[in-house]
Amino acid sequence: MTFKKIGSNFYYGWMIVFIAGLGIFFSGPGQTYSNSAFIDQYINDFGWSRSQVSGVYSAATLCAGLIMMFVGRFIDRFGQRTMMVTVGTLFALACFFNSMVSSIWMLAIGFFLIRLLGQGSMSLIPSTLVAQWFIKKRGFAFSIMTLGSFISAALFPIMNTWLIQTWDWQFAWRFWGVALLVIFLPFALFGVRNKPEDMGLVPDGKVDAKKKKSILGAATADPAQEDWTLREATKTKTFWFLIACIGIPAMVNTGITFHIFSIFDSQALSLEVAATVLSLMAVVGIPMSLLAGYLTDRLPTNYFLIAIFLIEIILLLLLMVTTNVMIAILFGAIWGIANGLERISLKIIWPNYFGRKYIGSINGIGTTMIVLGSAFGPLPFGYGFDLFQSYTPVLLVTLLFPALGVVFAFLAKKPSKSELKGSY
Repeated sequence: MTFKKIGSNFYYGWMIVFIAGLGIFFSGPGQTYSNSAFIDQYINDFGWSRSQVSGVYSAATLCAGLIMMFVGRFIDRFGQRTMMVTVGTLFALACFFNSMVSSIWMLAIGFFLIRLLGQGSMSLIPSTLVAQWFIKKRGFAFSIMTLGSFISAALFPIMNTWLIQTWDWQFAWRFWGVALLVIFLPFALFGVRNKPEDMGLVPDGKVDAKKKKSILGAATADPAQEDWTLREATKTKTFWFLIACIGIPAMVNTGITFHIFSIFDSQALSLEVAATVLSLMAVVGIPMSLLAGYLTDRLPTNYFLIAIFLIEIILLLLLMVTTNVMIAILFGAIWGIANGLERISLKIIWPNYFGRKYIGSINGIGTTMIVLGSAFGPLPFGYGFDLFQSYTPVLLVTLLFPALGVVFAFLAKKPSKSELKGSY
């Protein structure tokens, strides 16, 4: 494979964006929008209750989340290429394991593996990779990468439903395991380079005459981009406000997505409508993510977090009255707008606020919070429905969290290292 150097019309960072987007796409088997298609299959085949499956899913996700901070450190230590190949291989094996589930304990192990390797690692690694290759164009690059996420969210519910109905749920898991090995791994192995400096390039692909002399040095970075260590970042109030902000959408979205088929069924809407809403959310999110990518290069990122939480409040209220197809379509469209903002803002805010040198460790903590938030999302919905035979009480209580998120996002201003003076 031939790479183009400085002066070429093609910047290899865009190839990196493509591979990162492919990685985000193949995080699908570990995401809740994919797993939701299997839940009723487990309940019907093994006789487990919805509370049992929800509890196992939450516990497995919680355990996976606690490990994600170490994955971030491994990225900083071993680099994105090594981690992407290793995680991709293990993730394929995890899919094959899930095709053999026959007990609640095997289900717990299977959920743990796909949440750690898929939802967590296969989302974290591409995000840290793109952050290394772009600074000025970071928002746009992230929006292109995120197309992989929306295509994944649009395709997986429909594909899984078709694979399960045509063959069975075991075949569906094996299908994605093979796809990871045959499609994703070759790109990760042969195409990924950890950072532009490894190829004699600089972030964003543009360099002036003076910077050419220091092409392999740290002077190529934007002077406005301060590189924070994890220890330094944790000493700022902003870091902890962001941690809270990032966990809330994960909890709300995972709770809704995990039970979306059951929620719609309780409101006399078909499984096909639920699958369509999941796909519509992804389709609407695509242009919204492109717009968000453009705007995040120009506006403070925490403004987008505020918008996300306000829209989530509307979504929760709307879901309580989604009793016909038209309202369901409206719900899916608004959900897509929220996700378009969320999938860019929650990824880009870490390198924008804390630089790119230690982005693996810092973003690893953020991803831990995302996974932990998603761990607690399904459980109250499952127990609430078993207790009240309705999702309305849980939806009402859940409104509290995005309301708090608005406050935290407003306070999460970009920090400066001058804040650290006197803190040691």
